[in-house]
Amino acid sequence: MIEPIVTTSLGDSSYLLVSGDEAVIVDPQRDCWEVLADCHRRGLHVRYVLETHVHNDYLSGALEVREATGATVAGPAAAGYGFAHLPLVEDDELAVGDTLIRALATPGHTAEHTAYLVLDREHPEAPPGAVFTGGSLMVGASGRTDLLGPGRTEELTRAQFHSLRRLAALPDDTRVLPTHGAGSSCAAAPGSVERTSTVGLQRFANPALTVADEEEFLARRLVGLPPAPAYYRHMAPINRSGPQVLGHLPVIGPLTPGQVEHLAATGSTVVDARGRRAYAAGHLPGSLGIELEASFAALVGEVVPFATPLALVLPEPAVDAAAEAVRQLLRIGYRATGWLDGGIEAWTATGRPTASFATATTLDLAARGTGTVTLLDVRTRPEPAVPGAHAVPLGEVASRAHEFTGEVWTVCGRGRRATVAAGLLDRAGIPVTAVVSGGATDLIGPDRSPGTTAGPPPGPDHGRRPAEG
Repeated sequence: MIEPIVTTSLGDSSYLLVSGDEAVIVDPQRDCWEVLADCHRRGLHVRYVLETHVHNDYLSGALEVREATGATVAGPAAAGYGFAHLPLVEDDELAVGDTLIRALATPGHTAEHTAYLVLDREHPEAPPGAVFTGGSLMVGASGRTDLLGPGRTEELTRAQFHSLRRLAALPDDTRVLPTHGAGSSCAAAPGSVERTSTVGLQRFANPALTVADEEEFLARRLVGLPPAPAYYRHMAPINRSGPQVLGHLPVIGPLTPGQVEHLAATGSTVVDARGRRAYAAGHLPGSLGIELEASFAALVGEVVPFATPLALVLPEPAVDAAAEAVRQLLRIGYRATGWLDGGIEAWTATGRPTASFATATTLDLAARGTGTVTLLDVRTRPEPAVPGAHAVPLGEVASRAHEFTGEVWTVCGRGRRATVAAGLLDRAGIPVTAVVSGGATDLIGPDRSPGTTAGPPPGPDHGRRPAEG
């Protein structure tokens, strides 16, 4: 029995494989405590925690599992882990109950990437029932190959081509169980919203498998890749050395306006997690508005320098919101100090000033005309382009703010990123209006061809993942 554990906020899935009273957890998130508690209630002995590769998009929960259960951490021998683990190479096997797990070298997404076949222990020669494909074969896409830097991108892309063909050669009904999926920035192209599939379906429908020529695959894979979130470059080194074991979800407490003011003055970033309209109407000067939704931490990781301590302004009930914010943030190594007790009302009650900026809808912008303002499209993948807009990925807005003059409006897929971008510009002293309702597709229209002001040309696999916010 294989149970997916989906972390929607990062577009990833972990897996719990159960055979008899034994279990293995594949690619666990750092906040894996609920899964461990479930295993305890069910009387399961977690034998192994299995890693497909050194993760770039989140901090691994492997050491959390080991600390809580005594499980053996197993992963690719070439991963370079700095903690005790069982290194695995091609054809190495692990026995879990009646199941056999066999390593299959699949470099490409990372150099050490390893997939794992799920076999019947009594009949290991029989076709595999499933394959854990990590960041290699995804549903409707494949893992990007540029995360180790430009010096290795071509090498890894060619390796990915052959790894994908190797996985595609498995029997049609083999279940495909990837770690990365819809919403993950580890994808080379937008994929399906489905989290799992079969080899047969992917061989037929996955654009990464329908390109038969290696040179064509290389050319297509390296076109239109969005910039990786800034925090990514910090994840792999921490995962190799081993993230600090927490043991439980940290608890943060309330802060007075004076304490928040002091924290902001001494290097902390204030993140306002309320709704976009409430943030725009009045917020702490210099704070960033990032709604506490599924992509909260991922957006923090795009615009707040790594390891910067955070002070939060939260929606009510603040205690519940604090727990959710802390959970998302610890997955990518960020730490919140506390939250503003009493919210914006407590801040203004002390006579402290607030900042604000205008908001609008796509109907407002369409009525005015996109050519009458400096319009920033801050989607990660601006395909097709909004006519007249400058395509500026959200992570570049702060460093490029000086480039934009006049009346600046921000737009994205659904308003979330546009609000974050507006907060960055507002902090830089630039008058800005955020399009908080509607998105780029409303401005493009169903019969409008792509514009010419967006960045790189669209890749071949676009258009199957939900629009970003």
